[in-house]
Amino acid sequence: MLFLYHFKNTLFLSFLLCISCGNTNDKNDKKTENISTAIIADTLKPVRVAANRTEAYIPLLQDKNIGIVANQTSVIFNEQGHTHLVDSLLHSGIKIKKVFAPEHGFRGQADAGEKVSDGTDKKTGLPLISLYGKNRKPSTEQLKELDVVLFDIQDVGVRFYTYIATLQLIMEACADNNIPVIVLDRPNPNAHYVDGPTMKKEHSGFLGMTEIPLVYGMTIGEYAQMINNEGWLENSKKADLTVIPLENWTHTTVYHLPIRPSPNLPNDTAINLYPSLGLFEGTNVNAGRGTEFQFQRYGASFMDTTAYTFSYVPKPNFGSKHPKEEGKTCYGKDLSDHKRMSEVSLQWIIDAYNNTPDKNQFFITSGFTKHAGNTELQKQIEAGLSENEIRQSWATDLEKFKKIRAKYLMYD
Repeated sequence: MLFLYHFKNTLFLSFLLCISCGNTNDKNDKKTENISTAIIADTLKPVRVAANRTEAYIPLLQDKNIGIVANQTSVIFNEQGHTHLVDSLLHSGIKIKKVFAPEHGFRGQADAGEKVSDGTDKKTGLPLISLYGKNRKPSTEQLKELDVVLFDIQDVGVRFYTYIATLQLIMEACADNNIPVIVLDRPNPNAHYVDGPTMKKEHSGFLGMTEIPLVYGMTIGEYAQMINNEGWLENSKKADLTVIPLENWTHTTVYHLPIRPSPNLPNDTAINLYPSLGLFEGTNVNAGRGTEFQFQRYGASFMDTTAYTFSYVPKPNFGSKHPKEEGKTCYGKDLSDHKRMSEVSLQWIIDAYNNTPDKNQFFITSGFTKHAGNTELQKQIEAGLSENEIRQSWATDLEKFKKIRAKYLMYD
């Protein structure tokens, strides 16, 4: 039996969202009021993810051989909490032939960047095809005998978060093999703004395949339609794409993710700060990996110890077997109580750079370029430009992108 949200449970969940996720910067107080009002008004109509809208997509899967791109977030919410989409579909008689696993694996246990191998899912016996190992785009052989590919993964709306690259490569492979793609849409917790440097074509790769800003303000369903219709698939092909939309959600709805989208994004604060602190991934500074406050703090042993009162020691843990600065005392800042943000902030990476005595220790240039999407940002920080000066250099590209984005927005 496929379960849908029980009204009483979702009403209570919506109430929890109001009280736990409504923080913003003081300068956004007016926006905060509007968001909170929207949430309160929506308590009678809780957000319904596309996976719960079984009536909209089950008819498209019946009597067909299905491949599914999924991870630990691919669930249907119900009275008991949630049931994995794969388990629910199998129980309903849908013929799933194989599962394609993105970064972190089907069950979401692998470290960032850790190779994910092909295998067999122990629970269902289904073959697992890794899209984060030796190949990231399904081959014709791997797609053989499939009638439909179903994609359902929770995104967080940041360009270097690799699930959107997996989506694009899935769409390319399906377009090449004339296989329809169905995307089950989910809320993007960072959909309330567009900001950050734009990826330059010459630096595109798995951390950014297209020329979009760091934060693009779209659900994964909206983004799939943009990929398809802007000619971003290889050879400008188009996939046979169907997006099953959300219900009772807007871009300003504050949405709590009940399941970690990846091992090192444990809560709402980490997800909200990820666009800003994720830039530290291209430096030698630790951004909380190896602690229980991933992407809610930063520090390094080589930074000026007199500049900071906060310190911590990264140690191996779930999602980070070998964190940066492992076993060393890192000096930096704790941001775990930071208010909800509606922009990318450079204040912390500039602060860390300025408080690094030996500047040659700071950047991992190739990695930083991949995360920033260009070479300019590192040069701007090294040259001592202010955050406002750097932000001004993004303005033209952001306006250009917003005009494209507007064509594909499915929600207010």
